[in-house]
Amino acid sequence: HPAANMADAGYVMGKKGERRMKDVELCLPICVGTVSFWLGKKADEYHSHRWTVYVRSPVNEDLSPVVKKVVFHLHHSFDQPVREVLQQPFELTETGWGEFEITAVVHFVDEAAEEPFQMVHGLKLFHTNDQPLTTKKPVVNESYEELVFSEPTEVLYNRVVPVNSKPAPETSLLLHLP
Repeated sequence: HPAANMADAGYVMGKKGERRMKDVELCLPICVGTVSFWLGKKADEYHSHRWTVYVRSPVNEDLSPVVKKVVFHLHHSFDQPVREVLQQPFELTETGWGEFEITAVVHFVDEAAEEPFQMVHGLKLFHTNDQPLTTKKPVVNESYEELVFSEPTEVLYNRVVPVNSKPAPETSLLLHLP
């Protein structure tokens, strides 16, 4: 039946047998960052700062239709240095005294049939321009990434390109984010 062949012309078969959209590229903008607060008088030798690492949409859209979980890999000196965050906001808060690289691994919903995406981000505890430490002004360090999916599944495409997306859940970090 010729009509059936025409309908499938826009698709290719994925590695796991899933139907993928041929010659389509999909872009998902995403941010990874840290917000750190100096603890001031409450600080001690090993806990001078309270910080939060996060993965979010740059325009504060809900990522849950696409992102299943984010796994944060902290410095090995932390108890349980590998931590899963299974729902938005994809944030993790800790205390510490040193700067280090944090790896955030974004896992997509099963229907997307995509491999996890890994982002490495440096935790910053100090302002770069020699500003004195203050408990009022946090140090914010954020990176912007564009995740590109070549020949995505229809499910992923339809979840990333909605006509009107809903906002992400509230987070106390919004006051400080760029």
